[in-house]
Amino acid sequence: MERLENRHNSGAQAAVSEEIATDNTLSLADLHKRNLERTIANSVDIAHTARSQKLPPEKLINFLIAAEGGPLAKELHRAGIDATPAAVSQRRRQIPPDVFRKVFLDFTSSSAYSQPNRGYKGCRVLACDGTAVNMARNPNAPSFVCNNSAPRGYNQLHLSPLFDIYDRTYFDAVIQPAPKKDEPGALVEMVKRNRFNRRTIIVLDRGYEGYNVMAHLMNTPNVYFVLRVKNNRSAMREIARLPMLELDCDLSFTISTTQTNEDKRNRHIYLPQPKKSKPGSTTRHARWDFPSPYNMQLRIVRFQLDNGNFETLATSLPRSFTVDDLKEIYHQRWGIESSFRSLKYSAGLINLHGKRDDFVEQEIYAALTAFNFTSRIVQEVVVRQPKDGVYSYTVNFKMAVALCKEFLNDPDITGGAVMQEIGRNTVPIRPGRQDERNLRAKGFGWFTYRIAA
Repeated sequence: MERLENRHNSGAQAAVSEEIATDNTLSLADLHKRNLERTIANSVDIAHTARSQKLPPEKLINFLIAAEGGPLAKELHRAGIDATPAAVSQRRRQIPPDVFRKVFLDFTSSSAYSQPNRGYKGCRVLACDGTAVNMARNPNAPSFVCNNSAPRGYNQLHLSPLFDIYDRTYFDAVIQPAPKKDEPGALVEMVKRNRFNRRTIIVLDRGYEGYNVMAHLMNTPNVYFVLRVKNNRSAMREIARLPMLELDCDLSFTISTTQTNEDKRNRHIYLPQPKKSKPGSTTRHARWDFPSPYNMQLRIVRFQLDNGNFETLATSLPRSFTVDDLKEIYHQRWGIESSFRSLKYSAGLINLHGKRDDFVEQEIYAALTAFNFTSRIVQEVVVRQPKDGVYSYTVNFKMAVALCKEFLNDPDITGGAVMQEIGRNTVPIRPGRQDERNLRAKGFGWFTYRIAA
């Protein structure tokens, strides 16, 4: 289903404008909450589920968005829902994950309260990357992974989102079982199903390096890309031939899926098309969705880091974006890595309340919605800065998520009170801090080991 970048229709925009004009006592947090409630109510119409007075679909969706990481019975009590965990599980089976996905996309794309001009030189900057979501072991699920390094096996879903760096919200997302994860394919899917009405730069790391991905981005109106590419022997042929020094040049080459004598004479880049019956890592790497032969032009920028190493970027941006601009844009890609930490440890995605794949998909979309809801409110909060302080201060996002979830659960809390409380919970900004990444395997937090306090 094709999705417009700003999908709210004129009727919804008019309703919001009238709401703001008629009730000046509402804070922006109240308006965000009403917008989310309206989005949930509009989305459950497609659920085709038998409505329950005790636990209607919209109440269950709101509950999962506002749920924290405690035991399910405790979360139900905190939300004031008189239902057992078993009843919640039965009810969740009746609501497909697509309903939660629709809530996430519709709320995110609503432009009524967002800041449309945030970006770099007038361009929206989206970063794409992937992260693993660990879940309870279930050998019968499509998400089950079993290999030589993990003979007992484990379950994992792979989340590939587009993250708006300057708006601090998730723009779109694709969820795949870990055994079938395909990050480049997920990116292509998101690019194809969106229409970008504003100039957009998509920033990518080396895992997305490939001719097919670049061709899709270059053929999408209003979309540019900045892609970090390899420097070593596994680099693309034309890039590997460049001298290892700082440069800013254009490359032009032809891609072909055939290997005729004429292709060889013209030094076309040959992409063999596998004829395997089942798609795998080889077919994903060699995927080509365009005619053959195909002419491609790239701008290649190579610069030296402080440690003496070189980084190489491939981009479709014009020369009006300087090398320093490209460095800054790629540096901002780290924002999606920071967002994954907040999504898991602040929005609670590491403490799931379901074992089935479809239940976990529901909770992933619910966590993305909670993250965006909190981020939209945080952007409107005024943080008082100390006059003679050593550091500047920003909102404590983990505490902001907790306050926003409480705001969703309690109808007596006003948006103004929430924004004031968020503004009081701050942390210092310490620029220039660096720490080596401690990469280690992380398991699933089992249901019987949740803190009830």
